[in-house]
Parts: sequence; structure tokens; C-alpha cells
Amino acid sequence: MNHSAFLTDATICIGCKACEVACKEWNDVPADGMEWSGLSYDNTKALGASTWRHVLFLEQPLIAGPQLADTQDPFRWVFLSDVCKHCANAGCLEACPTGSIIRTDVASVYVQPDICNGCGYCVVACPFGVIDKRPDDGRAFKCTFCYDRQKVGLQPACATACPTQSIQFGPLDELQERATKRVADLQDRGYEDARIYDVRDTSVGGIHSLSIILGHPENYNLPPAPEVPTVYLKSAWTSAFISAAILVAVVCAAFAVHG
Repeated sequence: MNHSAFLTDATICIGCKACEVACKEWNDVPADGMEWSGLSYDNTKALGASTWRHVLFLEQPLIAGPQLADTQDPFRWVFLSDVCKHCANAGCLEACPTGSIIRTDVASVYVQPDICNGCGYCVVACPFGVIDKRPDDGRAFKCTFCYDRQKVGLQPACATACPTQSIQFGPLDELQERATKRVADLQDRGYEDARIYDVRDTSVGGIHSLSIILGHPENYNLPPAPEVPTVYLKSAWTSAFISAAILVAVVCAAFAVHG
């Protein structure tokens, strides 16, 4: 299987939203409102059924780093274009009862809208809060990884439109290596809080949308240790069996006493 991936570098994103526009235009994603959120120019606010790419505007305090030497402003702006992670162990795929959500030959997690029945199980099963239902439609939608473009040898629309190459696309192993080198270079230049967001050591089992960020994942609404909900099923069933065994033992004891 060809494991394609995104690498999104927040350190070179300029917040232009070209990726959001390209995604909507290519995939014919409906409008999701133009209400002012009060969060700078972030009017989409979060990923959702009609927002498959979301550019986060983040104002961070400067604690250390080379930027402090160039400005008296103790804050910095960071932008990050977020997207579905196309998890190796996808909670949405595991939860889908109709087979609407499948794993494609490019390792992406794809929702087939003609099969989705709108049950919403996938929504609560996503550890990243990515997938959602459209209120006027009832079905679940999310990033398709531009599967139709990949099938004919094209890059996803968002990566093609990005003017700074903040969004890169390619083989997963190559992007992981590229991200490691980039973070090492940033740290050598004084950005001590540069890191890769790649959750391979959790039940998610890795993601196909890596990010290079400054600071903690929580600042970007990224869970530091996401878990697939089904990881808790074993303990839940164990507790249920123990409770059932205790109940049976109590009933048997009661019959023995009265017998």
C-alpha cells in the first residue's frame, strides 16, 4: 500500500487561507458561514463537515528564541493549517456500522456519502474531533485526501495551492524524515520549542497528516496523546463480566441460604 501523507509546517505558514479556498473549490464543499468569530481572521473556527481545511490563527507569548532579539513585542503569530489525520487506526472507521468509511489504496480514510446513514457514531469516535454531520444533510463529511486527484497522479488541492510550501505532500516515510531534519534545524537556530506532531506511540498508531509546530500541541487544539475509543472496550467488558459474576454469585448464595 502506498502510504501518502501531508506535512504541514506552521513555521512557514502565512495564514493566507489558500488551502481552505482550494479545498472548497475542488471538492465543491458548501459554505460554512462568514460570521466574525473575534479570533483574528479565523472565521471558520474549527474543522467540520463543511470545513475540511482550517487555518488556525494563534498568538503566543515569546518566552525564548531568536525573535526576542528582533522585537520588543513579547508575542508571536503562528498559523497552522489543520486537516483530518487519516489515522492508521481510525476510530471513525471502526465505529461505522454501514461500511461507509473505508481505507483506500493510498492509506487514506474515506467516507462514501452514498452509503452513510447519518448515525453519527463516527463523530464521537474521532479522537481529533474532525468528522461531523452537516445539519441540513444529516450525513458525515470530512477531508477525502483528494483521493480522486491522487488516483490520476495529482497532489491534493490544498498542497498544490499553498504558496509557501507550508503544506507538503508525499510518501509518509520521506515526510517523517524531512520533518525530523526541519525540527533539528529550527532548534539549532534557537527555536527550542519546535517539535513534530506525530502520535505513533498511542492506540491511533500514527497519522498521515504530520505537523511541525512551535509550543505545545494543546495550543493548536491537538490532543497530546489521542486514543481510539475502542481501546477502552477491553476494560469495559472485563468490568461487565466481573459485575455479572458477582451478581451470579450473590444470587446463588441467596438460593443456597434459603434452600
